[in-house]
Amino acid sequence: MTSDRPDVLVVGAGVSGLTTGVLLAESGVRVRLRAEQEPRESSSAAAGAIWDPIYAKHDRVEHWAARSYDVFTELAQNGFPGVRVIDGVEASRVAIPTPGWAVGLPGYRDCAPADLPRGFASGWHYTAPIIDMPAYLHELQRRLIAAGGELVFGRRLPSLGDAFADTDVVVNCSGVGARELVPDPTVQPIRGQLVAVHNPGLTEFFAEHTDELGEMTYLLPQGDVLLLGGSAEKGEADPVPDIRIAEAIVRRCSEIFPAIGGAEILGHRTGIRPSRPEVRVEHEELGGGRHIVHNYGHSGAGVSLSWGCADDVASMVKDITSAV
Repeated sequence: MTSDRPDVLVVGAGVSGLTTGVLLAESGVRVRLRAEQEPRESSSAAAGAIWDPIYAKHDRVEHWAARSYDVFTELAQNGFPGVRVIDGVEASRVAIPTPGWAVGLPGYRDCAPADLPRGFASGWHYTAPIIDMPAYLHELQRRLIAAGGELVFGRRLPSLGDAFADTDVVVNCSGVGARELVPDPTVQPIRGQLVAVHNPGLTEFFAEHTDELGEMTYLLPQGDVLLLGGSAEKGEADPVPDIRIAEAIVRRCSEIFPAIGGAEILGHRTGIRPSRPEVRVEHEELGGGRHIVHNYGHSGAGVSLSWGCADDVASMVKDITSAV
């Protein structure tokens, strides 16, 4: 891309920003993506990233999630780095009916009592995408560059208004940064923590179903690595891992799969989820030919909704640019 002003500036280099940038650039839009940190340093890079739409609220969540499921499945079939589709179980500690979003998924069936770990009352089998985020984000970044996108890292924007120095159309994928950048005080940080261990041989995922982010148990196999989770500390934005939380995660996971207790610990991951009462995907016209399209507030479902939300954003941008 030349030094000319782009058609669109995307703010943020996490999964929402990169996915949106890729869709726009591959549709012929001249895209510049600007972020303080590179994708490998973003909170998205720390995500366990199993497709699961339950931790975000919006009338279009199921639509966005279904679209993303289809894209991830296709990417896995085409060998896209970091994307796998595997079988597993989601289970609740209290008896609940299977959520509607799960019933139509490939591999769906209700769990028999023998399928459930001790302490769990109901659950269901299904097939879901699981994403190795560092590898996946790296490939998305490569794909954006291949489509002519420009990436600029290292400078923090004081406000979204400063983004209009680059272009008249800004796509805001700033995640938890939207709290100060918009500013939007409804955005709250929630720190999540994972432990990476050497996989003792698990090939299926296990995920605890809860209505709210909090202390939960899940195991996500990614080849030789097994990611153990998880945690959700509301209001906590410090990315430094807490060893006490890590120990509790390993202990909970070991109660379900004892082989994990002796597994070699390979590392710790922390990321800051951008919690908001509702996902914000909307067009804001500021006057003077300036436009912002927001795409943030996905809480713990950023990966699960990424392609669906990016579709809606791309449609809004097309409407804006075609009207100019």
